Amino acid sequence: MEEADIVVVGGGSGGAAAAGRLSEDGRWSVALLEAGGRNTGLRTRVPGFLAFQTEKTNWQFETVPQAGLGGRRGYQPRGRGLGGSSAINAMLYLRGNRWDYDNWAAMGCPGWSYDEVLPWFKRAEHNARGADAYHGGDGPLFVSDQCDPHPGSVDFVEAARQLQIPVNEDFNGRTQDGVGIYQVTQKGGERWSSSRAYIEPGAKRETLTVLTDVIAERVLFDEGRAWGVAYLQDGKARVIRARRAVVLAGGVFGTPQLLMLSGIGPGGHLREHGIAVRIDRPAVGANLQDHVDYVAGFETRGRYFLGSSLAGTLKMAGAVVQWMRHRRGIMTTPFAEAGGFITVDPASPAPDIQLHFVPLVLEDHGRIKVKSHGFSCHACVLRPESHGTVRLQSIDARAAPLIDPAFLADPRDMALLKKGVRAMYRILETPPLASHKGRDRYPIDLDDDDALERLIRARADTIYHPVGTARMGSDEMAVCDPKLRVRGVEGLYVADASIMPKLISGNTNAPSIMIGERCADFVKADLAD
Repeated sequence: MEEADIVVVGGGSGGAAAAGRLSEDGRWSVALLEAGGRNTGLRTRVPGFLAFQTEKTNWQFETVPQAGLGGRRGYQPRGRGLGGSSAINAMLYLRGNRWDYDNWAAMGCPGWSYDEVLPWFKRAEHNARGADAYHGGDGPLFVSDQCDPHPGSVDFVEAARQLQIPVNEDFNGRTQDGVGIYQVTQKGGERWSSSRAYIEPGAKRETLTVLTDVIAERVLFDEGRAWGVAYLQDGKARVIRARRAVVLAGGVFGTPQLLMLSGIGPGGHLREHGIAVRIDRPAVGANLQDHVDYVAGFETRGRYFLGSSLAGTLKMAGAVVQWMRHRRGIMTTPFAEAGGFITVDPASPAPDIQLHFVPLVLEDHGRIKVKSHGFSCHACVLRPESHGTVRLQSIDARAAPLIDPAFLADPRDMALLKKGVRAMYRILETPPLASHKGRDRYPIDLDDDDALERLIRARADTIYHPVGTARMGSDEMAVCDPKLRVRGVEGLYVADASIMPKLISGNTNAPSIMIGERCADFVKADLAD
């Protein structure tokens, strides 16, 4: 039987950070199990290739039909392979708002206030601007300004400034409010995933073993303690023993799925699938929250903006050559180059709408290629009131779970999103952006409230930030305690965004890495006792 002191399941943003930190000082051997491949090729290293991922790097999940979206199924891309979603995302380095973490602490998560989590953000970060009160300068996760942002993205920032929205050069600094060009997890024009930060540097480390293309089937227990993981490799059933601890980092969908397959979850649901109930914990797979998002697209004449026309395609081909030679140019783009945080409800404790500006016309998450040139802009509700679930579709660990974000189930989310869309249009209709005379692909009378709601329900979807399905807390219902230990068993931890009790006000990759860093320290402290 294979053995390690610690078994980490999932090599994504949190799992890579946890495995890297746990294996780096030589005290414990760590085995990392990852369902996908190693993600070392150009597809995951060239930033501009994020639009060309396949099932090898993207799970390509779908939701169950969403009543709030007119019965449509939403798209739920999730990274597959080392680095997880950090290997295919838009690379934006954002932490959320100070209020988010202070609120976690107030909800029963001591040790998770902003001032308490900031040291772990800084520890992870290697910001090209250097270290300061808010940033780290020598961590493994490289963060930089964009190499060559599109001039249209600069136009967006200037249009917002014309409306007296402040320009913010650091959304992770003193204040989050305002608009600007986002920083990205890149080094020298290359994507810097969590795997490149934490796993590749330890490739020759004797204390780190990485198993790829394996599917974890269940956690194994003996007298209430996690002692190993059963998994599939090349169609064969295998077991790996964990002498000291098991860390789950399968992501917001994979972690609750594995917990339920292991007998920890809503008792009635588990019994429906013939699974023996080890711990009846209704919160497993509950509390799913995600940023519901509306995208406006505008077509323009000429080739100022990016596009999939013949000329645009040839330009992109030339940009690949430029990237290969110099690591500069269009292929360094995160696509969502500019954006920011605004407040549309005066009662909000922090910005409540996030904007992402893209110098390209987006349709259906980029899966439909629009031939014309133009630009798009997203508006998303930062702290949604709608909560959904993740449930088992099958006892086969290879089957996708049933994902139900319950988008727009709470009417407060629709009310806020309509305000956000109207605020976004004011920016898009202001010079210098307005000088491009973009043609709205889905024109709408913004004063017609009912028509705007119908349009949102017909087109809104995720902007890829699901959290919360194994939430931490101090209450009896919480899945994990504030030190990320699964309640009711010993030796089992969670190190991904599923532990968030509330969705943070921004992109979730950097917070997931911070969670992995913290989990590693919690495990180290417990093993040292």
